[in-house]
Amino acid sequence: MKTKPGKRIALWIALIVAALFSGLPILWLISSSLKSNANIFAVPPKLIDESFSFTAYKEVLSDPAKLRFFLNSYAIAGIVVVITLAIALLAAYSFSRFDFPGKKIINTIIISVQAVPPITLLIPYLVLVVKLRIYDSYLALIATYVVFTLPYAILMLTGYLNTLPKELDEAVLIDGGSRFKALWRVLVPSCIPSLVSVGLYTFIQCWNEYLYALTLTKSNEIRTIPIGIASLMGQYAFEWNQIMAMSILGSLPVIIIALFFQKYFISGMTAGAVKI
Repeated sequence: MKTKPGKRIALWIALIVAALFSGLPILWLISSSLKSNANIFAVPPKLIDESFSFTAYKEVLSDPAKLRFFLNSYAIAGIVVVITLAIALLAAYSFSRFDFPGKKIINTIIISVQAVPPITLLIPYLVLVVKLRIYDSYLALIATYVVFTLPYAILMLTGYLNTLPKELDEAVLIDGGSRFKALWRVLVPSCIPSLVSVGLYTFIQCWNEYLYALTLTKSNEIRTIPIGIASLMGQYAFEWNQIMAMSILGSLPVIIIALFFQKYFISGMTAGAVKI
C-alpha cells in the first residue's frame, strides 16, 4: 500500500520536529560544557565561541570528591543489578514452573506495587531506614533500589520463562539432574535477552534516581551522581559548565551500555511481555 505524498511530507515534518525537540537540548548541553560560565547565556547564543575549552571536564575528572559520586553510582547500581537478577530469576522460575497456595495473590501484590508512586513511600522508607540504623549508608540505598526494581524484574522474567516449554526442565530431570541444574544449565542461557533487558532497566533506574538518594543520605561519601550534579548549584553561584560536563559524563555509561545491548534489550522486552 503506497503512502500519499501529503501524509509522507507530514510524517517527515513530524520526525524532524521530534528530532530537533530531542536533539537541540543535548546539543546545547554539550556546547555549554565547552564554554566558560560567563559565555553560556551570552546573547546571541553561539554553538562554539572564543572560550572553547575542556576546562570543565578537567575540573570534574581531577576532583576526588566528584569522582566519588561516579564510583558510588557504579558500585550501587552494579550491586543492585546482581541482587535483583538473582532474586528475580529464582522467583520467576517458581511462578513459571510451580503451582502453590497464594500464587495468584502474591502475583497480584507484585503487580500492584508497580502502580504505587515511589514518592508516596518516601517518608515511610525514611522512618524505616532510621529505625534500622542504616541511614546514610550504602545498604540503605541498595536495599531501597532492590525493593523498587524487583517487582518489574520478576514480572518480565516470569513472562519470558512462560514462553519456554516445560519439557526442557523435564528432560534434565529425566537425565537425573536437579531443578537448579535445569535452571542454570538450560533456562538461563535461553534467558540472556530478558536478563540483559531487565539488568539494563535496573541499572538505569539506579543510575538516574535522585529523590531517595537525597533523602536517605547526608554525606557526599555515600551520594551518587544526580546528587553530585545538584551540589554544583550553590547558594550564590552555579557552576553551569561543570554541571553540563558532569551531566554528559554521567550519561555516557548508560548510553554506551544501551547501545551495546540494544539488540538484547528489545528482544527481551518484547518476549517478556508475551505471557505473564
